[in-house]
Formats: sequence, C-alpha cells, structure tokens
Amino acid sequence: MIEQQIDIPTKDGRITTFIAHPERDGPFPVILFYMDAPAIREELRDMARRLGTSGYYVMLPNLYYRSGVMELGALALAEGDVRKKMFELMESLTISMIMEDTDSLLAFARTQTAADASRVGAIGYCMSGQYALSAAAHFPDQVKAAASIYGVRLVTDASDSPHLAAARARGELYVGCAETDHWAPPEMVEALTKTLADLPVEAEVEIYPGVDHGYAFPQRAVYNNAAAERHWERLLALFRRRLSA
Repeated sequence: MIEQQIDIPTKDGRITTFIAHPERDGPFPVILFYMDAPAIREELRDMARRLGTSGYYVMLPNLYYRSGVMELGALALAEGDVRKKMFELMESLTISMIMEDTDSLLAFARTQTAADASRVGAIGYCMSGQYALSAAAHFPDQVKAAASIYGVRLVTDASDSPHLAAARARGELYVGCAETDHWAPPEMVEALTKTLADLPVEAEVEIYPGVDHGYAFPQRAVYNNAAAERHWERLLALFRRRLSA
C-alpha cells in the first residue's frame, strides 16, 4: 500500500486528506470516504486502508478543516466539552460546502496517475451519509456508486435534502441502516425507502437487525462484528459492480 497525507486546495483553504492505494500500477477507481462526526482518527485510516487493498484510490478528507480541527480523539464520544465541540463542528457543515470540497478532491484526483476519476464511489457514515448520496446527485457522470451507512438527515425539509437530490443520481445507491438508531429513526428510513422506490434510480435500503447506530466501527461499544463484515461485503460488491473497468 502507498499512503500519503496531502493538503488539497479548495475555495476555502486546504483540506487535509489521507490517501491510500495499492502499490501496483493503476489507475484505480476513486473512493471518496467521508468521515463521521468524531473526526479523523486511526480507526478511519484503517478502514481506508482496507478499501485501498481491494484496488481503490481512497481519499479520506478532513471535513473540519475550515475550523482548523483535525482530530478530536476518543473523548468525542463521551460527555463534556469535547462532545459539545463535536456537535458544533458537525453543525458548521452544509451539503453545499461538502460538495464544493468534493469538486476540489475530484479535481486533484484527475491529476494523479494512480487515480481514475472517471470511476468514483462514495461512502459516508453517520453525519456523512448525506454527503455520499449528495455526491452521486451532484456528480452523476463520475460517482457511479454511493453508500450511506447509518446516515443521518437523509430526509429533511430542505431543498437539498438527499432523498430529493437522489433523483439526479445515475449511479447505484445503497443505504445500510441500524434497526435501533436514535439519529436515523424508523420514520426517516420509511420515508427514504418510499421516495427511492418511486425514483428512476437503482437503490436499496437495508436494515441491519439487532444492531445500533455505529455498528461498523471497531472502536465503538456498539460494534457488531457480523453486521460490520456484512456491510463490508455489501460495499465491496457495490463498488465491484459499478467501478470495474
């Protein structure tokens, strides 16, 4: 594996991005790996590496770069000031901002011999499920597969709500939901499922039984190995289907 951390220019500054891809000659399809609310950490880098070993050029950007924050540490999931800061950072982001960042990330990828930016997949967890689905809508010619794993705010009253934007996607969409999820309640999942079923887009919403929000992250107390491995199987199958040359 080749790993590097690069500051990529954007309209608002420079977005620090962890990149991982195989050593052998590419180019490799690009995977945009959007972080969850607790920010960049080794747990996410390990997941990016796992994707990379499957033959992808994986980009894990620090979405909090505008606030000058890189890592929050394990305390982000505990009570107290750090958790409060995490929610403040999460609320500082908008879909529009992240799509501008995505445009910059893809522009950078187009300059890299190891990357094939014409074949792009997107994956987002928790706060970033909305960004993965939105990327498929905003960049339909490039993003050929997008997955939201226990994503939040997938159905909102906003004009840019992911469930509405999905109509513009041409790639395949996958939404993996936890059976128990305070942040993505059943009514949201039901509304999303109904909307996607009525759209001319290939999409699947899957509920993982007996698990909680966060089930795919090894460092979480709610981690569920069987569900986590199933989510990896679903992701890799999705990307193989849609990103193969």
